[in-house]
This record gives sequence, C-alpha cells and structure tokens, in this order.
Amino acid sequence: MAAKISKKTDGRNASRNGKALRMILYLSIPTIIEQILSTLLQYVDTAMVGQLGEEATASVSITTNITWLVNSVPGAIGTAVLVLIARAAGSGGREQVRKLSQQAFLLAGAAGLSLGLVSVALSPYIPRWMGGEPAIWEDASRYFFIISIPMVFRAFSNVLGAALRAVQNTRTPMVINVAANCLNIGLNYLLIYAAGLGVAGAAIASAVSYVLAGVLMIRACMRHPMLQWRLPEFSADRRLLAECAKVGLPVLGSSVASCLGYVVFASLVSGMGTTVFAAHSIAVTAETIFYVPGYGLRTAASALISTARGEKDLDKLKTVGKMSVLLTVAMMCCSGLLLFLAARPLMRIFTPSARVISLGGEMLRLVALSEPFFGLMVILEGIFYGLGRTRYAFFVETAGMWGVRIFFTFLCVRVWGLDLRAVWYCMIADNVCKAVLFSLPFVVSQKKLFSQISRQP
Repeated sequence: MAAKISKKTDGRNASRNGKALRMILYLSIPTIIEQILSTLLQYVDTAMVGQLGEEATASVSITTNITWLVNSVPGAIGTAVLVLIARAAGSGGREQVRKLSQQAFLLAGAAGLSLGLVSVALSPYIPRWMGGEPAIWEDASRYFFIISIPMVFRAFSNVLGAALRAVQNTRTPMVINVAANCLNIGLNYLLIYAAGLGVAGAAIASAVSYVLAGVLMIRACMRHPMLQWRLPEFSADRRLLAECAKVGLPVLGSSVASCLGYVVFASLVSGMGTTVFAAHSIAVTAETIFYVPGYGLRTAASALISTARGEKDLDKLKTVGKMSVLLTVAMMCCSGLLLFLAARPLMRIFTPSARVISLGGEMLRLVALSEPFFGLMVILEGIFYGLGRTRYAFFVETAGMWGVRIFFTFLCVRVWGLDLRAVWYCMIADNVCKAVLFSLPFVVSQKKLFSQISRQP
C-alpha cells in the first residue's frame, strides 16, 4: 500500500513538474528569442560603429550606463505592472487587469516625458561627468541627445511590453522588438556609411526604432481583449497607483543602485585609457548574448509566480520556482562554456584593433566561469519579484554592487593601480555574492517563504 501511494505521489510530482516546465518554456522561449535576436542586432550595431575607430566606440559606450539608469524608471514600472497584472489575472479579476492597464499608460507617459526632458537638458555634460576623454565629448553628447528625444516611446515600449507578458502574451513583444531592431540595423547602414553621419547616424537610427517599438506596443495593448480600454473610461486610481509604487519603488531603488554603481564603475574604467575602456565596453556587450536567456526565463518565472499567487496555488508556486532555477542554471552552464571557447572570435566581430581583441578576449574567458552564478542570481531575483519581495532584492543589489564591486574596484584602480583583470574579478565577486544572498532564504526557508506569500491577498 505504501509503495502504491509513493508511486502515485511520484507520478503527480512528475506530472506537475512537466506541466510547470512546459509553461515556463512556452512563456520564456519567445522572450529568449527576442532578447537573443535583439542582442545579435546590437552586436551588428556595435560592430558598425566599431569600424569607425576606437573613439567612435567610446563615444557611444561612454553614455551607456546613464542610458541604463534612465531606463531603470520605466523598467521598474514595467516590473510592477507585470507582477500586479499577472496576479490579478490569476485571481480572475478582469476589471482589475483593465484598470491596471490604464495606470500603466499613465505611468509610462509621465515617466517618459519627464525623463526625456531631463536627459536632453543634461546631454552636454554627461560625457565629462563620466570621465571620457575630451576628444569624444562632442560626439558622445550629440549621440545621447538624439536617443533621448523619443524617451516617451521607449517608456511605452518597456511598460506595455511588460503588460502583454503579464497576460502571457510574449510573442507580440518579441515580434515588435525584433522588427524595431531590424529597422535600426537598416538605418544604421544608410545613415552611418551611405550618408556619412557616423555616430550621429547611429543615434538617429536608434531613435527611429524606439518610436516604432513604442507605437506598435501601444497598438498591441489597445487591441488585446484583457488590456484594452476606451478613453472615456480612463481614470487615475490612487489605490492601484499606490500598489504599483509599493512593488515598483524597491525595484527602482535596486535599478538606481545598480545603474549608479555601473556609472561609477565605468568612470573608474574609463580613466584607465581609451583602449582599455573600449576593450571593457565591447567585452561587456559581447557577453550579453550569453546571459540574456536568463532574463527571458526570469520574466516567465515572475509572471507565473505572480499568477500562482493570485490563484493561491502553493504547489504551483513551489514547482515553478524549483523548475525555473534548475532550467536556468543548466542553461547558463552551457552558455558559459560557449563563451569561454568563443571569446576571441567574438571580439573580432566588433573591432579590428588587435590590442582591444586581446584584452577583451581575456576578460570574456574570466567571466565565462561565473555565468552559472549570474544565471542563479537573475532567476532568483525574478522569483522574488513575482512573490512581491522586492525590498529584499533591493538590499541584495545594493550590498553586492556597492559593498563588493565598487568598493573593491576603487581599491584596485585608484589605490593599488591594478589592471583590467582585477576589475573583472570584482565584477565576478559581485555576481557570486548576489547569487548567495538570494539563495539563502530560497533554500533555507523556502516552505515558510512560499506559504506566507500564498496567504497574502
């Protein structure tokens, strides 16, 4: 009898695991494809600019971390929208989903307009603040100014893409973003080379693609049966805005702490010389495609965890969490091995400079060994977001970025005078520490963590 019960239990567990795995793959594969293709197109974009020389690469790269900082605001709004809409959909609250869709439009529009104005106003000063060499100030300022003009469309693309993923439509954002990136590449060729606009041409191409993505994402949301609403119905809901703030503000805090850290981090590296900074920037870009699948899985896990929370399904919460972690770590082990083997050939795609290729390739081989830890950090952060535990994620991000990466990089560069290898060791240590800090409550008190959350409204 005991053996029969055990077999039935094992069968139910296997069936539940298989169902969870299928759902994770169903939701994550379009997002993974989207991010891989977008990254490949970004590779082409970077390579096109790289052919103009090291100064052109530095002109585009010097403001990258500020761009991440600006994008952190709609990113945080998007996370809050994804968590709350998925939870409402899980509990069957279609009217709540529609109202949250309205708040998403309101928040995206307000954030996009405000950030655009501030970014345009500060564009002349940012390259200097970032420690760039005087030779690149003018081009870098012009580049950041141009890509900041369509900021409201960038915000709509980010936030409304999250709304679509929350109702388990990951295919539409994939198609829209891939189309926008393809347009970016086509315009790059015409404007950088044919029209001879150089760095400014790359900026114009990016700006046009942002507008396309934003317009198409608005159209997709207004045609979705769960997200669409009519203008006379629109109203700002203070209670829902407060819920968005409760979830989103710690996410914004995490993003700001992270991005400010990247700004300080990049400024420390940029002071090491144009060649070193170009190698560092290109290696960071080259690494991207090997970890973006983890972010696709994170989005799927957050949506499924939030939906299960709305359904108050504790078994589903546990199963999705476990399967997401196992799948992500396995995938990142494979991607780390590929990155290690392809490090130097990958660098050759972006630059003809032998010095940059050699130095960047060495850095990629270092970081390849830490990819599983990076994947573990990413997926656990997504699970905590789905659970609504965004304040703990803020603590982990701040502790890792400022207590490990920035502090030790400052010592390595400014006090001990070490090279770029030491800087990348600090990056790796940061990722490992974050993975450990996220793992502790997940492993030690998983049952308590999930059961408490499942009882919350």
